[in-house]
Amino acid sequence: MERNDDMTLETLTPSEACARIEAGALLIDVRDADEYARKRIPGAIHVPLGRTSELPLQGRPLIVYCKSGRRTTTHAARILEAARGTPVCMLKGGLDAWSAAGFPTLEDRSQPLELARQVQIVAGTLALIGALLGWFVSAGFFVIPAFVGAGLILAGVTGWCGMAKLLVLMPWNRRMAV
Repeated sequence: MERNDDMTLETLTPSEACARIEAGALLIDVRDADEYARKRIPGAIHVPLGRTSELPLQGRPLIVYCKSGRRTTTHAARILEAARGTPVCMLKGGLDAWSAAGFPTLEDRSQPLELARQVQIVAGTLALIGALLGWFVSAGFFVIPAFVGAGLILAGVTGWCGMAKLLVLMPWNRRMAV
C-alpha cells in the first residue's frame, strides 16, 4: 500500500486491492465504454471518467482503475470530489498490473478494438502507405502522411479527433455492448 500525496489517492497493489474487494470494497472501472466492453475485471462497475458524478456511493470504499493507472492519477481530484467523502483508492498500474499479477479478467475478443487503438492503426497505416507511395510512385503522395500528422496534432491540441469520429460510425463499432 502506498500513499502518494501529489495525487491524494491511496494506491493498492493488485493483491491488496483483491483483499479489499473481498472485504467489501467496490471496484470501479473508469475507462471508456469500448475499453470496458473488450476487457475488464470481473465484478467491476463501469463508471467512465466523464460520469464520475454517478459513482455508486453505498457506504463502501471504492477502488478505481483504468488501463495503466495514468488516467486515474490524472483525474484523482475529480474522482475524490465525486466520491463525497467515501474512501477511494486506486489500483496501482491499473488493469495491466492486475492482469500481469495473474488475477482474473473478463475478455470479449468479439468486441471491437478500443477506439484509440483503431485510430493508431489507421493513422499508422495511412502514413506508411502515403510515405511508400510518395517514395516509389509520386512525391504528391507525401500529402497523405502530412495530412495524417496534421490531424494528429489537431487531435492532441484540441481533444477533437476527426478520425475517431469517423471510426466510431463504422459497422464493427456499433456492437459495443456489455
